[in-house]
Amino acid sequence: MIYVTGDTHGIPSRFDEPCLRSLGRDDTLIVCGDFGFLWDGSKEEMNTLKKLSKKKYTICFIDGTHENFDMLNKLKVKRWNGGKVHQISDNIIHLMRGQVFTIDGQKIFTMGGGESPDIEIRFEMNTWSELEIPTRDELIEGVDNLQKYQGNVDIVITHEPPAKIKDFMMLKQPHEASITAINTYLEDVNRTCKFKHWYFGSLHIDKFISSTHVSVFNNIINAVTGKPVK
Repeated sequence: MIYVTGDTHGIPSRFDEPCLRSLGRDDTLIVCGDFGFLWDGSKEEMNTLKKLSKKKYTICFIDGTHENFDMLNKLKVKRWNGGKVHQISDNIIHLMRGQVFTIDGQKIFTMGGGESPDIEIRFEMNTWSELEIPTRDELIEGVDNLQKYQGNVDIVITHEPPAKIKDFMMLKQPHEASITAINTYLEDVNRTCKFKHWYFGSLHIDKFISSTHVSVFNNIINAVTGKPVK
């Protein structure tokens, strides 16, 4: 089965949830961005990755905005289940932007990246990278790959939500929603493609917005049924 959760931000305990203990070799857990376990290359980080590599299930993740993109981009690009990936270990895989993967019989479109709302602060702290923003080539590749399937996929996994969803989600926030180019791009995908479920993680809340769109953070959700796992 395929499961999905939100940003893990390098917190190992996120993988200690009781519901994950029953997952086996045929199961996949996808993180919707800000994986956070490739950040500084420290000994502690390497030890954590070794522990995660011992999990029976496959851990996949798309990139968010809090990643060490230099570390990710140094990894060799491989093909896996129909799309391009960076493989960290046998069971830890970065699903690259604009790809369509076939996992457990499900067609899954992925688009990581976004634009940090705290760019100015992170720039001053030297923790911001312009590589967080998807390039024109990555966006075009995403469209081309979707067209190969006539815009029909089963699941969409992104870090950011489509523009209308983000605007709706931010209505009750004290500050105005920041709709970026990636939100607009994803709105076009939302409008022109057919899919059963769309999961995104950047807003850091667990909320079922509609029968198709789900904001996920701490929850672990069956990606095929759309139901949380307890």
